[in-house]
Parts: sequence; C-alpha cells; structure tokens
Amino acid sequence: MSFEDYHGIWVFIEVKDGEVVPVSLELLGAGKELADKRGTELAGVLIGENVTQLADSLFEYGADTVYVYDYAIFKDYRTESYMKALLECCQKYKPEVILYGATSTGKDLASAVATDLPTGLTADSTILDIEEDTGLLLASRPAFGGNIMATILCKKYRPQMATVRPKVMKALTPEPGRTGKLVEETASLKEEDIRTKVLEIVRHTTQKVKIDEADIIVAGGKGLGSPNGFQLVHQLAETLGGAVGGSRDVVEAGWIEHHHQVGQTGVTVTPKIYFAIGISGAIQHIVGMQNSGLIIAINNDPEAPIFQSSHYGIVGDAFEIVPLLIEQFKQAFNREAVDHV
Repeated sequence: MSFEDYHGIWVFIEVKDGEVVPVSLELLGAGKELADKRGTELAGVLIGENVTQLADSLFEYGADTVYVYDYAIFKDYRTESYMKALLECCQKYKPEVILYGATSTGKDLASAVATDLPTGLTADSTILDIEEDTGLLLASRPAFGGNIMATILCKKYRPQMATVRPKVMKALTPEPGRTGKLVEETASLKEEDIRTKVLEIVRHTTQKVKIDEADIIVAGGKGLGSPNGFQLVHQLAETLGGAVGGSRDVVEAGWIEHHHQVGQTGVTVTPKIYFAIGISGAIQHIVGMQNSGLIIAINNDPEAPIFQSSHYGIVGDAFEIVPLLIEQFKQAFNREAVDHV
C-alpha cells in the first residue's frame, strides 16, 4: 500500500430528520485541527435524500470540500447502501483519515467499511492527534475498564478510521458565508441491489431522562454507600431541576438504570453545572463529563482523583454537606420567587 496516494481528512456527515447531527459538526472541528497540522484539506461526506442544501452549513463549520450522494435510495440509513457509497468515494479519492460519530449509525457504518476495505478502526476515541510528518493518526481512548488511556495506531493500512463519542470534541464557531468545493457524486446503486428494505420506522416513545441534554446534572457514586444513600442525589437534582447521573459502579450495583450512567461506557455530557457526589474519578467517568461548564465535587477523600478535574471541591461527608446545600438552594429559590411577586 502506497501511503503517498492518500490525502485529506474526512468526516462522515450523519443526517437525521433533515438536519446534520451535532456530532458531525464537532468532528469537523476536530478534523480541521488534524487537517491544518498535515497541511491538507478537510472534507465531509454527505449521504441521503434532499441533503445537498446542507453542504453550505458544513463549509461554515470548516469543511473545504463536501462529497454528496443525494438520491432516493439513501433516504433511510441502511448499512449496505451507505457502505457501498462510502467505499466508492474512498476508492476514488483515497482519504488519509475518516472520522465517524460514535452513534448507532456511525458505529455500524464504520465497522462495515473497515471490514470491506480492509483497514483498522479505533472505537469510541476521546482524544485525536496526528503526526505532522507521517500522517499517523493517534486515536486515544480509555482501556481496561477506564484504568489507563490507550493510544491506538494503524501503521499498515489506509485510510485510518476512528469513531468519536458525541460531545467529546468541540465544533468550530461557524463562519457565515464561508464556501468550499461541492462535489456531487453519481450513485451506481439500484434499489434491487440492496437486500434490506425499510418497511416502517417506529419511534421509541418510552420517557427516559436525557441527561445529555440537561443543563444541570447531579451524579452520585459508590461513596454514597447504598441505594438509600443515593437518594441524596435525587433530592438535590429535584431541588435544582436537574437530571440524575451515576457512575458505572452504581449502575452495575443496580442503584440506578443504565441510561443515567455518565462515562466511557455510558453517556458523554456537557451540562452547565455538574455535581459529582461520592465519585472517586476513574478515567472512564472523567471522559464523560470533563467538558462540563462547572464541575463541583463532594468527596470525603482529599486525594480522590475527581478533584483534579473539578472547578470546586468540597472535602467532607456528603450526608452532612448535601442536605445543607439543598436547604440553601431552597431558601435562595424562595427569595427569588418573592422578589418576582
């Protein structure tokens, strides 16, 4: 394989309900840094139906080129159709790196493309870098249960590929009016060539707490001692109008359901305020909340790693501190309510 034939950083642009999924914009920001370091272009690959008009926003978020497959056959995501389109584009233009969001669609597509090319794929990356001279992608992610950070390399194959969790990277500030090169590709696929058919799309309607959308999150860990002790987290969250989160330990212990888990094996969150109560601060948890606006940690161990990632730290007994916070917040909210009367 001649690496000299491969150029450019690509981002698979995921579209849902006619809109670009936010993680794709975040990856354009990360991809721009890699592309600038290599002195190469940043490109987006846009696949779907009636998606060409979305290219303008991609240019504003940093893309230099956008490759578009805009056909009815791509209306709904299917592994086979999207994979074949992306493979055709790869074989034609030979990118050096392809980045995907670690969503259900991104993970499925990336693994299928990696198998067919074939090439390597680093899943759930949290840090991306690239060697300026060699173009070797340095994709890092927590490993061994979050106890270490592993940097994974793909030395023998191109393109190099990685999936990146939503909200780990930051999108660039859009530059209104910025333009780029739009390349409208021709799809050679026909509907009869695709073995899977979409008969119906059923929206999941079960109401769950969407902690990845919350402005305030109160998260608890095993330091709270028991399911009864964990109720402090619920009480503070209710007082603040926030969402409840938890560490992997409390989820595995059955104190709270998995969709509340914050961390590498849970949800990545970026609230305005994040309370970490009784959470020691394992790497796999830190990567899921480190980009929060304000992090407040409460732990009785002054050496707990969580304090290294916090803006404010309170060393002490959560069963003494949290009730005091709840009372103070209630008084503050009552005063505010009176002032508005």
